[in-house]
Amino acid sequence: MKPLFRWLLDTVLPPTCLACDAPVEKEGQFCVACFKAANFVSAPFCRCCGVPLPFAEPSGIQKCAPCNETAPAFTQARAALRYDETARRMILPLKYADHTEAVNGLAVLMRRPGEPLLQAANMLVPVPLHASRLRARRFNQAALLAIQLARLTGRPLGLDTLVRHRETAPLEGLGLAARRAELEGAIGIRADADVRDKRVLLIDDVMTSGTTANECARILLAAGARRVDVLTAARVTDPRFEGLALA
Repeated sequence: MKPLFRWLLDTVLPPTCLACDAPVEKEGQFCVACFKAANFVSAPFCRCCGVPLPFAEPSGIQKCAPCNETAPAFTQARAALRYDETARRMILPLKYADHTEAVNGLAVLMRRPGEPLLQAANMLVPVPLHASRLRARRFNQAALLAIQLARLTGRPLGLDTLVRHRETAPLEGLGLAARRAELEGAIGIRADADVRDKRVLLIDDVMTSGTTANECARILLAAGARRVDVLTAARVTDPRFEGLALA
């Protein structure tokens, strides 16, 4: 029945590209043009926070300067795509226009760089939304991605493990210190959540500075998690590297 239902659905609503309206063979695919334009994160990148680097270190130790100066609470972060125009065309409609059909394709993309982290994880935990934002948006896109990744891999879910105690202002445009101050006390762990001795994989749509992921990881580790890693659909690149990376 499932193949028949899929055929009927594709007949009524033909599948379109993840990043545009071009027809594709099946749901969750790129058209040829968008696949060519997609900017997948590949080596070299920081082995800690996952930010793309402009060149490989001769020593073979790939770490960005911020991670060398202050190691984040999480151990590793990985992302499928650089957060550029192609990635935005996939993620922003999901986030703000109810285009939840993108979740399946994004989860497949995330699984490629995240497979080792997914296989080692004891629990997938989404970055939480505050209740007011959840009511306005009607869903947490990080939770939808975590659910689909759990379906693909069989990993256990901890959907309500983390909670937002208060709504925070948008972090975009804020410096690192201001981001940390805005998040202080905003995120907590549910009283009956059990992460003791677990290897937790934190799931989100986009990682920018890593401040939110770091705060979530800090809280999980304080609650007894053995290790916290991060997997996102896209990663904002360091603007200092952009010219070098394209040169």
